[in-house]
Amino acid sequence: MDKKIITGIALFVAAVCVLPIIGVILAAVFGNLDTLSQLAETVLWRYTWTTVALVVLVAVGSIVIGSTTAWLVVACEFPGRRWLEVALVIPLAYPAYVLAYAYTDVLDHPGIVQSTLRSMMGWGPRDYWFPEIRSLGGAALMLTLVLYPYVYLLARAAFRMQAATPFYAARSLGATPFSAFLRVSLPMARPAIAAGTLLVVMETIADFGTVAHFSVQTFATGIYTSWFGLADRGAAAQLALGLLMFALLIAALEHINRGAAAFAPKGRREPFVRFPLGKGQALAAQIVCVLPVLLGVLIPSLTLVLMGIRSEQNIFSPRYLHFVQNSLTLASVAAIVTVAAAVFLGTFNRISPHRISLASLFIGRLGYAVPGGVIAVGLLVPFATFDNWLDARMEAWFDISTGLLITGSIWLMIAAYMIRFLAAAIGAYDSGLATVTPNIDAASRVLGRTAWGTVRDIHLAVLRPSILTALLIVFVDTIKELPATLILRPFNYDTLAVHAFRLASDERLDGAAVPSLMIAGIGLIPVILLCAQIGDWRRARA
Repeated sequence: MDKKIITGIALFVAAVCVLPIIGVILAAVFGNLDTLSQLAETVLWRYTWTTVALVVLVAVGSIVIGSTTAWLVVACEFPGRRWLEVALVIPLAYPAYVLAYAYTDVLDHPGIVQSTLRSMMGWGPRDYWFPEIRSLGGAALMLTLVLYPYVYLLARAAFRMQAATPFYAARSLGATPFSAFLRVSLPMARPAIAAGTLLVVMETIADFGTVAHFSVQTFATGIYTSWFGLADRGAAAQLALGLLMFALLIAALEHINRGAAAFAPKGRREPFVRFPLGKGQALAAQIVCVLPVLLGVLIPSLTLVLMGIRSEQNIFSPRYLHFVQNSLTLASVAAIVTVAAAVFLGTFNRISPHRISLASLFIGRLGYAVPGGVIAVGLLVPFATFDNWLDARMEAWFDISTGLLITGSIWLMIAAYMIRFLAAAIGAYDSGLATVTPNIDAASRVLGRTAWGTVRDIHLAVLRPSILTALLIVFVDTIKELPATLILRPFNYDTLAVHAFRLASDERLDGAAVPSLMIAGIGLIPVILLCAQIGDWRRARA
């Protein structure tokens, strides 16, 4: 495989990644505006307001929880700090819609909390007020509890790499530890916190399962309703274009804002020494760090287990094994295809570092800023048109029906997953590729290796841990992906995520608990590996 083939494959991957954006734009421009006009008169502004409000609530909540807990475990010494430092990452394994199913069972009107209150106090259904879990605030809480680890991980790394001198200088000038944190440590960590917040925002606007279950009307639910409820692809594409523009605007604003903020210590960096907390302060720190784990892991897990036991479902039945097989097949193929695409894009940029290769790499990373529902609409509209055109031509010319050749297969789903998660695979691969110096490539070429031979015999061997990490990340993200799967799946091709969503939509929450637990269990795999890395770093530092 020579340089031209690598270039061709990389450009093909970039073309596939940009296809949904072009498809959404064309479908929106040439689509009928009647449905969109009706939506504008009724629910469009509600979609806009709810999406913006949800993003703000989740972003603020994630920043507060993530940055505060990160600083506590890095800068303070209190009982339980070591295991809390690891446990605070675990909620990342849970999709927000899984928590939504669990908390609905606990906090809804027939749930155990309100039933117990009515029984103890002798209240009737209308004799008291209780916060509504199926609301904008409830959706924001679910998303915050599973997304704050993005901010926590990056803020923790930033606090750990900070020099202690500015903090100690603020303390010597009379600032309290909390004041020094707000005025010195937190601003210095702003670029990392902003990067984590961007990930939180992108996941929030892409979420469908949580907001759909709580009946919160956002752009994500509007796209699904327009596609399936109103059968109007043009309106779905127009809403998808609005959501796409919002996502790209947020990404651009974050990039511009973060570009002006860079804090690099000069000279020798003094390591940060944790300061011990008093009894009252230590208890407060424990409560602050335990609450996210309690609400994001322990309570939902226990609730889902009890719900699953009540459902009396057999996870080894042929029906459930079929769901598992579909999920594992999609996730495995998507992981292999996505990581292969990342390798080709990374290699193309490595062997031909010019504007075209940089643009291809940028396009490959762009998919993470595009919600899954937008990617699904952007792929399905052009390929459905092509399928219908091809079927009509084959019927007219050869009296043969090709049917849904592309849109009726899983390959369009694989393409959507690749586009959605390629940025994560590129990040994992590039982080490892940075350790392979250009001199190694030059030595390989001098010894007669081709460009592909260098990648095959050197890069893939040296970067095996990075590649395995990328495979694992894409595998788990595909298992949890819901909106793209709902829109693109062939008929009667259900995954664990789709099955859980359908059961929850029918208010069969006990039944939805079983596939939800299986999804959470699979999601724990990369989180456990990440926790192991945190533990290894802690032991090395000790």
